[in-house]
Amino acid sequence: MPFLDARQKSSPVRILVADDNPLMRRCLRKLLEQQDSWQVCGEATNGREAIDQVQQASPDVVVIDFQMPEMNGLDAAKEIRRRSPELPILMVTLHMSPQLADQAKRIGIRGACDKGDIGCLVEGVETLLHHGTYYRM
Repeated sequence: MPFLDARQKSSPVRILVADDNPLMRRCLRKLLEQQDSWQVCGEATNGREAIDQVQQASPDVVVIDFQMPEMNGLDAAKEIRRRSPELPILMVTLHMSPQLADQAKRIGIRGACDKGDIGCLVEGVETLLHHGTYYRM
């Protein structure tokens, strides 16, 4: 019987990506799915869709943009946390500031990073999956 890596035996990490920009969603998906055993299980183009997708796709972690139409990432994250309090959320934005990070922390978002440093995305998701917090500005 061939040797199986522990990651091959376990189910993949399911990630929901919410961003209104199709090019950014594609970029985020590509970066996340380069990681062994990670898969994007759903995409949303606004905060309301993100809330619905959490219920439908049952992700292990949510990556959500701050600035989206209909409902921004903070408001959507607040509702996601109300419905699924244990679900880790990583907020990504082009507009990261200490004030925004404080708002995110207050509503229970466990991590945030600037889209300008997209390399922090993998590190942030990994930290959240290990029950840590990740704030990088």
